[in-house]
Amino acid sequence: MRNVIEIPSTQDDRPIELRHLRVAAYCRVSTNLEEQTSSIELQERYYTQRICMNPNWENAGVFSERATGLNLKERPAFHKMINKCRKKKIDLILTKSISRFGRNTLDMLKSLQALQGLGVDVYFEQENIRLNEQQVQVLLTAYCALAQAESEDISRNIKWGIKRGFEKGTSGYAEFICFGYKRGADGKLAVDEPDAEIVRKIFEMRVHGCSLGTISDWLYESRITSPTGKARWSRETLNKLLRNEKYTGDILLQKTFVEDLFSGKQIKNNGKLERYLIHEHHPAIISRELFEVVNQAHKIKQS
Repeated sequence: MRNVIEIPSTQDDRPIELRHLRVAAYCRVSTNLEEQTSSIELQERYYTQRICMNPNWENAGVFSERATGLNLKERPAFHKMINKCRKKKIDLILTKSISRFGRNTLDMLKSLQALQGLGVDVYFEQENIRLNEQQVQVLLTAYCALAQAESEDISRNIKWGIKRGFEKGTSGYAEFICFGYKRGADGKLAVDEPDAEIVRKIFEMRVHGCSLGTISDWLYESRITSPTGKARWSRETLNKLLRNEKYTGDILLQKTFVEDLFSGKQIKNNGKLERYLIHEHHPAIISRELFEVVNQAHKIKQS
């Protein structure tokens, strides 16, 4: 006759508050606005107190940061926390909500699956759910999809506002400072001498047939540092300067755009979206004629 021996489950079914756990918390805000800066400090204080007040819990750290949340690669505190989980130093993570933990559904679910594989539980306060609860994966997928949809909706609204600014010529992007310009007393772009004279010299050398290497050598020998403070100007930096229509007093808006919400990568706008040209937006450093001659010669060399 068969002898069946039941082996009791080793799973601890007690509420998490009654277990001896190493508990961490993750806090995140999406901008550096003053009210949200205050918010993250309040979150840090709240979680520190909550963990320390439970005699069964050991504080494994409060990880906080200010980030967009769309790209996990840009969240160092999040990665630091995950690495600590891999070292088996965290049993439970507390966080305000799923939207704070991540808004990209795929990255979110991958992170949660990794944590589940490491035996780490996550408690989402706002939704009042835990990662290791039965059937929770279906709920998490739905919540993550909603959080992602919310993020996409916000992105669309931001893009709509940027486009209206382009159309009206009131976009703040038009006032970005480049080498040769400074912010005037009225907040508008103003010519910044003697840097502006260096810009003129670069264009004059180029129109007279000087190579980018020759121009770079002249700048180096003249001890004129690049816009980023480097001793030598790169060919790429010179190329961008020579192709920047801003030196003619004009502004071309939406030269690049973000195609993929989650990568956040800027790509060149070769006509996929509208572009907006504002003539005589600010004082010119060089003439349009000089700019066109230099860039026409560039196109011929490239062809």
